[in-house]
Amino acid sequence: MIKGPARQFKPTLWPTVFSLFVIILALCLGSWQIYRMGWKEDQIRLRTERSTAEPFSFIERYPGEVADPKADEFLNVWVEGEFQHDKELYLGARSLDRRLGLQVVTPFLMTDGREILINRGFVLSEFKDPSTRKEAQITGQVRIEGLLRVGGWKGYEFVRPENDPIKNFWFYVDIEEMDRFAKLSNPVQSVYMDAGPMVNPGGYPLGGQTRIELVNNHMTYVITWYSMALILAVIYFIFHYRPVEKTEDE
Repeated sequence: MIKGPARQFKPTLWPTVFSLFVIILALCLGSWQIYRMGWKEDQIRLRTERSTAEPFSFIERYPGEVADPKADEFLNVWVEGEFQHDKELYLGARSLDRRLGLQVVTPFLMTDGREILINRGFVLSEFKDPSTRKEAQITGQVRIEGLLRVGGWKGYEFVRPENDPIKNFWFYVDIEEMDRFAKLSNPVQSVYMDAGPMVNPGGYPLGGQTRIELVNNHMTYVITWYSMALILAVIYFIFHYRPVEKTEDE
């Protein structure tokens, strides 16, 4: 039986340094994706549980300010009062089923004299003007159900766009700035509401736009990063597992 040349594992400096760096980086990124996957699964579960629970009265639960808005986000609540349609605000850069549009945020005067901003939902761009959806400009006292939301930019700070109050064009809900722009005369809550899926007269705005199901493809990234670490480790070993050089007296 003919044997192949003897081999020995002989690592070299710079390939070792480079390989270790990339392998550790890939393992760290894979572990980070596992953490993100768990966080997102918890978020989906929390949002689902809270949004499907029986709604409760906002006024009764929160006679004053909401003590910890982030802790209560996505709770299902209802309020009674009147819309102030003449002070509508518009959230831009929104789409629904690939149709461009915006979301209408309307101040709502509750029966206890406080105000809360309500995101009534999506309208096509051609229905931005309230005169094109007069039926939905509900007057008088109404009861609205929806989910508590926390204002502010939700993405990375370095890509945060600037709201344009002068044009009444908002990329994200800034409650304090919107309060100043609308010149509301009553105390405004530190949270706002996403209206539920109740159908408005005339069809628009389309409520129920809260994102409950989040894109969760982190397992794909976990497999990708860990596979990269494994493949590089195998390549590194094969590259350094070389035939032993024979001496002259062998």
